[in-house]
Amino acid sequence: MATVLSVSGSPSATSRTARLLRHLDARLTAQGHQVIPLDVRTIPAQALLGADFQHPAIREAAALFERADGVVIGTPVYKAAYSGLLKSLLDLLPQYGLAGKTVLPLATGGTTTHVLAIDYALRPVLSSMGAAHIVPGWFTLDKDIAVGDDGTLTVAPGTAEALAQVVDQFSVALGSRTALLAAAG
Repeated sequence: MATVLSVSGSPSATSRTARLLRHLDARLTAQGHQVIPLDVRTIPAQALLGADFQHPAIREAAALFERADGVVIGTPVYKAAYSGLLKSLLDLLPQYGLAGKTVLPLATGGTTTHVLAIDYALRPVLSSMGAAHIVPGWFTLDKDIAVGDDGTLTVAPGTAEALAQVVDQFSVALGSRTALLAAAG
């Protein structure tokens, strides 16, 4: 099928956002996609903040974006915007680093007052980077994501169903785009 880059823009090692993405990655893998996880927090801060385009970790991240057919972007929402960590990476990618890609934006946050962060903060950036198709995203409340003592993730039933639908729509869009590109040669 397709290669999907699953990007977590959370600065936290115990992030609900990252855990939710890895949970959704399993669904995409079960649908036949190759999923490559990328936790932006693992990229050296000096490379991100110093805008070191030649740093090996930045070059590797850019190559992962270039290689992917689709990209899932997950971010916690802080002060009605996506994370600064994610912005630091997106700023270092080529201007049209999402050209030809199908993109699924996802966000997590503590209150529904941040639900529009996907459409008003993240989507315009993804669009400006040339994404071919940005599918409808999803905002998940922190309270709907529970992590057990053993690290297992539980998503509230209504949210789990909505996320499954969003991921399935992304998968269909990604499959359609990949088939179209293959037919074009």
